[in-house]
Amino acid sequence: MEPFLRVLHIDAGTGYYKNARFPIGEYFGPVDVGLYLSGINNSLNIGTGVLAGSIFPGSNRLFVNGFSPCWGGFYISSMGGAGLVFDNLGINMMSITGRAHLPSILSMNRVHGEEIEIELVPMDLQQIWKSGRTGVYSLMDYALRRFGDRYSTDPRILATGPASMTTDFGAIASAPIKNGEVTFVDTWAGRGGFGTKMLQQHGIAAVIYGGTFIDQDFRDRKVADEWFINKYQKKLAMKDMEATTKYRFDPNFDTGGTFGVNFAKLAGKIIAFNYRSIYMSEEERLKIHRDFILDHYLRQFNEETIKPKNMKTCGEPCAAVCKKLRGEYKKDYEPYQTMGPLCGIFDQRAAEKLNHRADALGFDAISVGGVISWLMECLSEGMLKPEELGVKDIPVFDHKNFSVETDSMHNADIGTELLDAIVERRGILDMRDGARRFARHLARERGKKILDPFVFNSYARNGWMVPNQYWTPGVLSPMAIMGKYYMHYGDDFLPPRELGRKNAERLKQELVMDNTGFCRFHRNWAEEMIPEIIGTLYNKSTDFSRTIAVTASRINSRNSSIYWKSERNIDFVHAFLMRKHTVDNDNSKELVYWLDSFKKNKFDAAFDYWYEIRKGIDESLREF
Repeated sequence: MEPFLRVLHIDAGTGYYKNARFPIGEYFGPVDVGLYLSGINNSLNIGTGVLAGSIFPGSNRLFVNGFSPCWGGFYISSMGGAGLVFDNLGINMMSITGRAHLPSILSMNRVHGEEIEIELVPMDLQQIWKSGRTGVYSLMDYALRRFGDRYSTDPRILATGPASMTTDFGAIASAPIKNGEVTFVDTWAGRGGFGTKMLQQHGIAAVIYGGTFIDQDFRDRKVADEWFINKYQKKLAMKDMEATTKYRFDPNFDTGGTFGVNFAKLAGKIIAFNYRSIYMSEEERLKIHRDFILDHYLRQFNEETIKPKNMKTCGEPCAAVCKKLRGEYKKDYEPYQTMGPLCGIFDQRAAEKLNHRADALGFDAISVGGVISWLMECLSEGMLKPEELGVKDIPVFDHKNFSVETDSMHNADIGTELLDAIVERRGILDMRDGARRFARHLARERGKKILDPFVFNSYARNGWMVPNQYWTPGVLSPMAIMGKYYMHYGDDFLPPRELGRKNAERLKQELVMDNTGFCRFHRNWAEEMIPEIIGTLYNKSTDFSRTIAVTASRINSRNSSIYWKSERNIDFVHAFLMRKHTVDNDNSKELVYWLDSFKKNKFDAAFDYWYEIRKGIDESLREF
């Protein structure tokens, strides 16, 4: 009998559900099935890869996809560990259509071989969000109290926050449940606004799921070790330990996790004060990195998190223990960068305050950090007034004479006020249709100068996404999906056409991981081994490789990326090129050519540069 993927279709408007099967070979996982279903139903798709529940570390990531409210196109988001409990339902994916009449909790439970029990229960969502720990945390606590006794093992909860009701970039939060309590190790399907999609388009504020269904997961460690010994001369566990060094503890930097290693390595590539650091001298950037990051922000992290080994996993057995904690605060690089240095915050207490508030409200942390850093610059430059944004003061947005603790907390207080103001739509703030549309309306009223400091990628008419926090042109590429790592984000200089080709190759490699439900922290072996593993287990290695290529080309066929709307996007790329030449001593002919072009007319040069990247992308991802 041919193997297949099991998909549960749920109509949130009627409560009707049905099962469907997708043959493995034609489809392989949550991405290609989700792409197909989204095109038919505009559904919200949530599922795991075929290796969920297996012995392979990192195989239990939960993937969410569909057409993104904020990006506008097909988008993929994911969260760690949540796929392990989902696997206990005995399905690979659920696909949600329709809309509940009132905000509701979707309860899913499966006991052994019985049919999945499904119930949609309305609730007073606003009251729940305001109670207890507030926001997404209160909703998870409520869902567990309301439904927890139905489950014989610890379930998992997906929850939205107020940001999903009032913006297009609300996230989905989850956390492992241990011994009947929601832990502090929250994980996020943050990018893409799928919390907004789940709540606004389908009326589902939270999902609680779990079960005791047992399927035949791959558990033969002896066979797996043979595969890895043949490939790496190391057993699976040893190779995975090596591959996840950065995320656990890297002795080369005497720190660990994305926060520790990335901030330790930044040096002159620091991004701060809403990207205004790109206009500074290398010496100024190095001083900020030394005085504010190494000597304070990172030092606090190392003393409070790394040395006492306050580390957890996302909910699955994993050697990476990548979740770095201080009490209830979980610390990753990009949220603590956008709502850290990008907002003029270099102190852990201040960053904790701002990040935790954003999480409780259920925002995509990276995007909201980019939005409030832009608003803070507008306040500091007098382009917007505090009363217009529902705040009481203006931020300290100059690194000179900056007090690392006092001024960081001052900025965090303003940032927190801005978060509340966005959710409550105070003053002129209205992000129901997205930050890009809000910025465009401001620019029409007050001139384009107010939009130009806002760094974001554009898609179609209203789509937008704050880029990943690396100073490299790859993060502003015209890819069909941006804000994830479906592009080349190394800091080496590549001619733009070649950068486009690299982006395309990175997309395909990331799809290898995502379409089999893997965490990218294990990519140093998984990208190579997954095709072999799938080929051996299902005898479909050729079909798998072809499916990945076809899926990448189909995603790209919808690519409606739009040329940069903000002048700071142009300056971001131009400054990167200048730094490669003056600091990294890159004198390559191609780099010098682009520097000359930018010097003559940066707007014309940037336009050509953007389209050269696009050419490289499209010529590499042509439809089969």
